[in-house]
Amino acid sequence: MTNSRQTEQLNMFAQEKLDKLESLQRRRVLHPTERGMASSAMRDGHMVLSFCDNDYLGLSQHPRVIAAAGASAIRHGAGSGGSRLICGDSPLNHELESLISQIKGMEATRLFGSGYLANIALAPALVGRGDIIVMDELSHACMHAGATLSGAEIRVFRHNDVDHARSLLVDNRPEGSRALLMTETVFSMDGDLAPLEALGELCDAHDAWMMTDDAHGFGIIKQANPAPIQMGTLSKAAGVYGGYVSGPAKLMDLFITRARPFVFHTGLPPQVLGAAIESLKVMRDEPQLAQAAMNNARNFCRIVGLPDPQSTIVPVIIGGEEETMALMQKLLDAGYHVAGIRPPTVPVGTSRLRVTFSAAHEEEDVVGLAETLRSLLNEIRTDMQVV
Repeated sequence: MTNSRQTEQLNMFAQEKLDKLESLQRRRVLHPTERGMASSAMRDGHMVLSFCDNDYLGLSQHPRVIAAAGASAIRHGAGSGGSRLICGDSPLNHELESLISQIKGMEATRLFGSGYLANIALAPALVGRGDIIVMDELSHACMHAGATLSGAEIRVFRHNDVDHARSLLVDNRPEGSRALLMTETVFSMDGDLAPLEALGELCDAHDAWMMTDDAHGFGIIKQANPAPIQMGTLSKAAGVYGGYVSGPAKLMDLFITRARPFVFHTGLPPQVLGAAIESLKVMRDEPQLAQAAMNNARNFCRIVGLPDPQSTIVPVIIGGEEETMALMQKLLDAGYHVAGIRPPTVPVGTSRLRVTFSAAHEEEDVVGLAETLRSLLNEIRTDMQVV
């Protein structure tokens, strides 16, 4: 039986925190949502069109991917049984790692339980005390977490500012230190692209290793990427689950021993591995899917009057938390599920709608959302002028 006094204290502690978050319009809650075919979803008992998930190619619902998941589970079982080092290594792991390496044009790949785990594994395996990490200020939270775990000195440069990154990399660098530069290829909240070639030249000139997080670019955006270490996920465009790191073969061998989230984490289950293998094959066989997703994003921006998008992620900056969530609710009432993003995910004063586009969206759905949002934004502007 639990200690009732401790339980009461914990509930009081949590309630105080929740009340504070509520007052700031930053409390998160879970909504029952059942994803359906194409872009449909059932949210809180109402059918809506989803423009908030990261299934950019619609592969989570692709018949080939679903069939592969079932076939792998029937053949290999529902779970992996434990760590790849303890229970033995399923051949599906090697097939998937080889396929990713081919697609990325890298020597080797190592799978992880998720993209988050891959990122907290990377930095501690490469740098430590006495070394430095130079990273973009808008890098994902898991990149910051991995950097902190490494024990290295963290230096954060202004978003996509190569000159600032250069000064942080060069100035007051400890003698004999290793340096790791980290950035995303496509930034998850703004949808813009990193200056990869310029950052690569910077690393070459100043003896630093470059690492990129390609979670939101993989399968969608083709960029020349000079980074010798490239991390990504299988939960976005691939439509399944899991994370990976691609790079030099010897480094991937080292991760088997030095990357704690690999050593101590249960391997991905067979149905996930089988689905991911088939998903990447579909991605390779049907390149028109990526083009369709980008066309949907461009069409939306044209109608709403936004700049041409760089990726399938389109931010609509509102500013305040309350206004953002109210607009999100109005879109939900109209049948469109768009994510409202608030601090601490984004800086204070930049709360936004994060609209994401998929090959699964029909043209009329995109037009409907764009015209609805344009009308709502015009209402907001009119109200502000009246005030």
